[in-house]
Amino acid sequence: MVTSDWLVGPDRHREAAERIYAAADELLIRHGWDAFSIDVLAARVHCSPATIYRHAGGKTAIRDVVLRRQAERILASVREAIAGLTGPERVVTATVVALQRLRADPLAKVIRSLAPSPGEEWLADSPIVTRFADEMIGLDTPNPLAAQWLVRTFLALWHWPLKDADAEARMVRRFLGPPYAVDIAE
Repeated sequence: MVTSDWLVGPDRHREAAERIYAAADELLIRHGWDAFSIDVLAARVHCSPATIYRHAGGKTAIRDVVLRRQAERILASVREAIAGLTGPERVVTATVVALQRLRADPLAKVIRSLAPSPGEEWLADSPIVTRFADEMIGLDTPNPLAAQWLVRTFLALWHWPLKDADAEARMVRRFLGPPYAVDIAE
C-alpha cells in the first residue's frame, strides 16, 4: 500500500503547517487554550514536538495563526456584507455581521477567554484592528479617532452582548450609525 507522507515533497513545509494548524484549530475548539499543548498537538498529527516547532512555531505562534485564520474567515463574510455600502449603513452592517459571525464561530469562546477585557489597550490600539476598523468605516483617508470609537464600541458589545439580538442590532443602528452620517474626516 502506498501512503502519502506529509513531511516529504516540495511543499512539505506548507503542508505540514496546514496540517498542524488544522489540528490545533480542532484541539482548541474541543479543549480550549488551557488544555492545548505542543505534546498533545504532536500526538494528534502523528509527529514529534520538534516537527511542530520547525513548521509552525511554539504555542503562542500557533495560537496567533489559528486566531488570524479565524478572523480572516469572519472578515471575508463582513466584506461581502458591506460591499457597496457607505456611511452609517456600512458601519452598522459591519458591526452586526462581525458580531454575529464571531459569536457563531466555534473558536469564539476560546478567543474570548484569551482576549483582554475592553479596558486593556493592546487590542484596542492594535494596528491590525485599527486598519480593519478603517476598512469597515470606508473612508479614503484613515481616521484614527473614528476607528478607535468603532473598535471600543465593538469590544464592549462583544464582551457584554444584549440577550436580544434584534434589540442589539437596533441599538447599534441608533447609536453607532449616526456618528458616521456626518463628515468624520476631521
